[in-house]
Amino acid sequence: MTRFGLTAALLGALAAPAAAQRGPAPTSVRLPSDVLTLACAPFPAFEVPNQPLRITGGQDSVARRIYAPGDLVTINAGTTSGIEVGQEYFVRRIEMDGDREPSRAYPGNVRTAGWVRIYAIDEDMSLATISYACDSVEVGDYLEPFSLPPPMPVASSDTLAPQKSNYGRILFGADHRRSIGKGELFIVDRGSDHGVTPGARFVVYHDKQIPGNFLFEVGEAVVVEVRPDTSTLLATLSRDAFIAGDYVALRK
Repeated sequence: MTRFGLTAALLGALAAPAAAQRGPAPTSVRLPSDVLTLACAPFPAFEVPNQPLRITGGQDSVARRIYAPGDLVTINAGTTSGIEVGQEYFVRRIEMDGDREPSRAYPGNVRTAGWVRIYAIDEDMSLATISYACDSVEVGDYLEPFSLPPPMPVASSDTLAPQKSNYGRILFGADHRRSIGKGELFIVDRGSDHGVTPGARFVVYHDKQIPGNFLFEVGEAVVVEVRPDTSTLLATLSRDAFIAGDYVALRK
């Protein structure tokens, strides 16, 4: 379909006096809450992702940068890039402190804004509808193939001693926050390469920076997602806030 044909089709289907053309009315996403939680969960990035597919705008009479379910957003690729109607994509962006680029020393937080479904296409552009929003969808966000995570793993019932000979560290919480509380997700620098498995349990310790004192046990967490060198944990017990840089020890 040519760009003229695409525009004409949309104008015919969406003709309305409103300032913005709207896509199909958003429908309820019938997924378990734990699956939605994991689909929206943060994870680290150690470099800028090489993802050319980007959100470039929307179907509005004025320029906007932020979009929500029900809005039509434009994508910078079409049929010549293999885009097809009905395809779904995660929408993501990297969050960093200041103007740094993500690295091993300063990992970025990958924020999943939600996911979209391709609604209409031409040769080099597409329109998509926002199927689900974990956060606002913004101009410049990048797209990755959509695949729902498995249900959240069941926490191990074994109360094993924490592996204090192999401490890890908390990197950050959701939205690159440095403070985490009970019921929140956060990232640690231990993964499957370190023997971590889904459902495993960690103890969290705070170093008071006072010579001659033990580490203070501030709570516990369970592993909900594992990558080779990092994992996403859910805080299940908190005597005080977990802070980026706090120690974690795997119960193993």
